[in-house]
Amino acid sequence: MNALDSFPITKQWPARFADRLQLYSLPTPNGVKVSILLEETGLPYEPHLVSFETNDQMSPAFLSLNPNNKIPAILDPDGPGGKPLALFESGAILVYLAEKTGQFLPKDPAARYETLQWLMFQMGGVGPMLGQLGFFHKFAGKDFEDKRPRDRYAAETRRLLGVLNQRMTGRDWIMGQDYTIADIAIWPWVRNLVGFYGAGDLVGFSDFAELPRVLAAFEQRPAVQRGLSIPARS
Repeated sequence: MNALDSFPITKQWPARFADRLQLYSLPTPNGVKVSILLEETGLPYEPHLVSFETNDQMSPAFLSLNPNNKIPAILDPDGPGGKPLALFESGAILVYLAEKTGQFLPKDPAARYETLQWLMFQMGGVGPMLGQLGFFHKFAGKDFEDKRPRDRYAAETRRLLGVLNQRMTGRDWIMGQDYTIADIAIWPWVRNLVGFYGAGDLVGFSDFAELPRVLAAFEQRPAVQRGLSIPARS
């Protein structure tokens, strides 16, 4: 019996490599945060696709790991004290993996908290607002005759992009020269906004001179290119 056998999720998604971190996810902006960080760190892991098309996220097995039925989630057989650790919420997972590997989170206390500040900026603002804009612009919300909800999220997205553009002036990454989990959290959402959601024109993305530059640098990283398609869709 290995350390993962007691977790019900492994019955639906069996671990071929029980000594590796198990990732349960989908290549969405929140999901790829974790796969990109795992690719950046080189930590061995095994990805499992949680398909929304078949409502995998609502299955008892997945809910046993994340009762909030959202991706991503992880199961680390080598958690703190050598004991297995189950964890959900992408921001918490990024912090955990950064601390576990000693990478992409500054050790200096002031810089560490500043990085976490920008991670929370993504979690509390960029993700929810851009996600809602995507619903009203690309998905079911586009059929609503009343465009005030869409316009509300478009205006807030534009405001957030302005905050981000100001931060990036004269900087390579969120924290200056150092690439951190704040970048790994933020840029997949910006990429999704102008790519998958096709909302660049709606929010005037071309008005923000710094953002295309940094987004292009992010997309050119080999680990990012790999992580963006993990777990592979069937």
